[in-house]
Amino acid sequence: MQAHLVLEDGVVFQGTSFGASTEAYGEIVFNTSMAGYQEIITDPSYKGQIVAMTYPLIGNYGINSEDAESRKPFLEGFVVKEYSKLASNWRHDRELGEYLKENNIPAIEGIDTRRLTLHIREKGAMKAVLSTQDSSVQSLLNKVRKSRGLIGLDLVREVTVEKQYVYAKVKGNRFKVIILDCGVKLNSLRELARKKCDIIVVPAYATAEEILKLNPDGVLLSNGPGDPSALDYLVKTVASLIGKVPIFGICLGHQIAGLALGGKTYKLKFGHHGANHPVKDLRTQKVVITSQNHGFCVDIASLNKKDIELTHVNLNDGTAEGLRHKKFPLFSVQFHPEASPGPHDAVYLFDEFIEMMRRSKK
Repeated sequence: MQAHLVLEDGVVFQGTSFGASTEAYGEIVFNTSMAGYQEIITDPSYKGQIVAMTYPLIGNYGINSEDAESRKPFLEGFVVKEYSKLASNWRHDRELGEYLKENNIPAIEGIDTRRLTLHIREKGAMKAVLSTQDSSVQSLLNKVRKSRGLIGLDLVREVTVEKQYVYAKVKGNRFKVIILDCGVKLNSLRELARKKCDIIVVPAYATAEEILKLNPDGVLLSNGPGDPSALDYLVKTVASLIGKVPIFGICLGHQIAGLALGGKTYKLKFGHHGANHPVKDLRTQKVVITSQNHGFCVDIASLNKKDIELTHVNLNDGTAEGLRHKKFPLFSVQFHPEASPGPHDAVYLFDEFIEMMRRSKK
């Protein structure tokens, strides 16, 4: 079946469908990871986005239920150079195309993803439509230009859990951690459970009072999709928690922490999406390779330097990648220390969170 990818600036890509027969709108972004497409597809941070993979062959090891990072795929569409119709992996239980069809996600193959990536890098991320139902370029262009963008849009409510639940109650537990679910990836929960933490997941709209009633030793502000400036309720909640409980923010959680501390955020030209971003830890001068997925960034200059310390910086473009409060137990990073997919260089940050809770409890 023929499929069309049309960008809001009029650029058109024609290829073959291997996903659901439907039409989807979102911001077009590229991801530079060479593997881990299932973890990318099931990362709730991609809600509202159509993801193009720069690695040319995708789908060769299929899909297996154990590697999903959330309860279902949340991205709007998927774009690859070549889709492998045969999956070779003893762990796989279905093929990628089958999985996308089951979840009503459109996908296109056979386009020049190098050209698409270079175009996004030059022009910036923009709105796009991926369709198998409409072959009229002008019709698709008119529709995509009228579609919603990401700026000012609250996508967290579309991915967060509906009600509180217990993820883990660990034998010999050391700490109780509350996960403020903005679109959390399961590996963050696994990492904390491995470190003997009881884990309770609460919806993103839970209030500070409701969280504190659970008597947490720490709160994790999770990753998630969209524009942080549209999340006033989350900023208010986190602002009310600062100084009362240790806080660790990841990705969107980092941006929310920055806003709660009185800072500002801004949109990057084409964002950071991949598993190979070098980040320097300014405290140790060590460089770690990180997994990232975000289109917005904290403006570190907008924060009070007397209270806030810049801890990490991106070596590709110099943007802020981490901060720490000098007085209260709070730190956050823009990248994904839980990886999945990606390197495990930054997993030490979970140990720092554990140590921060230990000191605070003592």
